[in-house]
Amino acid sequence: MDVKRHVDIIRVNPDDWPDGTPAHKAPDPDLGHALIPAARYTSADFMKLEWDRMWSKLWLLGGRSDDLKEAGDYICTDIGRESVLIVRQADGSVRAFHNVCLHRGNKLRPEGTGHADNFQCMYHHWEYDHAGVIVRIPDLDTFPQGGPPCGRIPEVKAGEWGGFVWFSLNPDAPPLMDYLDPIPQHLDPYHFERMAWKRDITIEWDCNWKASVDAFNESYHVQGIHPQLKWYLDDINIQYDCYERHSRYLIPFATVSPRVVLPSAIPPAIYEIMVKAGMDPADYDGRVSDIRRDVQKFMRANGKARGRDYSELNDDQLTDDYHYTIFPNVQLNCHADDLMLFRQRPHPTDPDKMLYDLWMFELVPEGEEWPERPKRLYFKHGDKSIGQVLDQDAFNLPTVQKGMHSSAFEGLWIGDQEIRIRHFHKVLNDYIYGHNGPGEGDI
Repeated sequence: MDVKRHVDIIRVNPDDWPDGTPAHKAPDPDLGHALIPAARYTSADFMKLEWDRMWSKLWLLGGRSDDLKEAGDYICTDIGRESVLIVRQADGSVRAFHNVCLHRGNKLRPEGTGHADNFQCMYHHWEYDHAGVIVRIPDLDTFPQGGPPCGRIPEVKAGEWGGFVWFSLNPDAPPLMDYLDPIPQHLDPYHFERMAWKRDITIEWDCNWKASVDAFNESYHVQGIHPQLKWYLDDINIQYDCYERHSRYLIPFATVSPRVVLPSAIPPAIYEIMVKAGMDPADYDGRVSDIRRDVQKFMRANGKARGRDYSELNDDQLTDDYHYTIFPNVQLNCHADDLMLFRQRPHPTDPDKMLYDLWMFELVPEGEEWPERPKRLYFKHGDKSIGQVLDQDAFNLPTVQKGMHSSAFEGLWIGDQEIRIRHFHKVLNDYIYGHNGPGEGDI
């Protein structure tokens, strides 16, 4: 049965914001309707193809630029079987190299952030500078062959955009901004560099990394897994846009789903949106269906007085969720006052496991002090709560992964509300098989 809208979701006129985030609907690509094979989520062979032809070829998110304030500050991040050190240089640039000592293979640093004058291996005290160049080998005269002729740990490409640092294991990777296109044009108006860390959590999940990406690439599951969100957002009137590699959807917030009866009183979740915007819900005498637009007007009129510069954002961005996927594994829930970012990372050897990074940031009003950076937390699924909505997803995904192994399940049966999943797999195909797509016998 079709769900009819009971409120008019009026979207911003893109022509009113010609220099901001593009709001025009992109043409839907013709992606067909074929099953997406379940083996892609369970096969060790396909996992190896992903590593050889995709993970090792493109740009990946490494961390946050404000963790690299001074020369010698570093981020150590793991991806699959590799570990990378990204280091702020004396000239202000960032450089990266493999996190491994050339002597006996010891990792130089555990995953996380820190500062080092030089990187000294804790095993035999071989020492490297901020660019990975060998600066000291104890008892060098006992090595008849001398030190490694390369003189340094192999470098990894690195760059910065949007308040974040990025790296590529591929020495022939295209320039970072070319790879990210059109994301910088879309997201620069949010000024993520004005947002401070709120949460930094990594959780082990018992599912393939793509199952997690899929879950956050569509809102079709809201009515199933997150019924409480139907009183918070419109899960029907969503704009989907697919680009060359990346994609997005625009979800109206501060409204209710057409799947529920329009309430006469302000739902609690929308009440909280109004409070966060600086409004007093007790003084509001409009209709529930008008709240979204009235919150936008209030934020536009009062943002500057609250130290919040919304001048580069369109009106819809003041309430709605502009949700982007940067292929392959970064998803951003972009809001005027905060950013929720997910990074999904594959397990080094097991296609049934992954690492789920939850990074949250909040806008720091002009003139206010930046809060202290939260400590990074690491735990396994079920050990701690990460919030009601994400707990619901986390509870569901292991059962999805188990179902992928069933002999009765051939693959994903994808509908129009899941077009971003189909687009994601098209881009994955391009990396794994080339632009001709999978051939006979391929997964």
